[in-house]
Amino acid sequence: MARNLDPKCRQCRREGEKLFLKGEKCFTDKCAVDRRSYAPGQHGQKSGQRLSGYGQQLREKQKIRRIYGVLERQFRRVYAEAERRRGRTGENLLQLLESRLDTAAFRMGFGASRSEARQLVRHNGVLVNGRRVNIPSYSLRPGDVVALTQGARAQIRVKAALEAATSRGFPEWLDVNVEEGKAVFKALPQREELPSTINESLVVELYSR
Repeated sequence: MARNLDPKCRQCRREGEKLFLKGEKCFTDKCAVDRRSYAPGQHGQKSGQRLSGYGQQLREKQKIRRIYGVLERQFRRVYAEAERRRGRTGENLLQLLESRLDTAAFRMGFGASRSEARQLVRHNGVLVNGRRVNIPSYSLRPGDVVALTQGARAQIRVKAALEAATSRGFPEWLDVNVEEGKAVFKALPQREELPSTINESLVVELYSR
């Protein structure tokens, strides 16, 4: 399976903001973005650089890809599906990305980061409506019940991730039962419930060129 092997902190620095790819480290003073708030590489500290319209669109697409951990071909497929659906393409795009099983498992607190949640799914640690599903890109529907297996619930890192997520709170579109290690995907998230730092309209403009 193809995956992005670039160091996660380097990806955050390239986008100039926290993408929360390293779990709890992102909430500490060890965060690379807080310590070095400039792009990585030899010319990272150059100032005064202005991106063109195309450059801004491309950077936004790369940022969203990195946040959700999808490769270019996967992202194009998701965008094509978002375009086919009724409603606003940008909002559809984010809803499709948020309904991925690995992202939902992360939002439910089953993993400290999306990559950790994806690994949990890959290793058969998650059930959807009582059945094992080990496909991270599996698309959830409203009403689906996602639960940890007995073995996954006993893992120390899963317990720690659930505890940390509980302290920060869960999204409105999820109904999480921490004690039982399961959650209901109640509905597709509305745009106002998703991060305001994402500008999906730039991605729509990019693919409309």
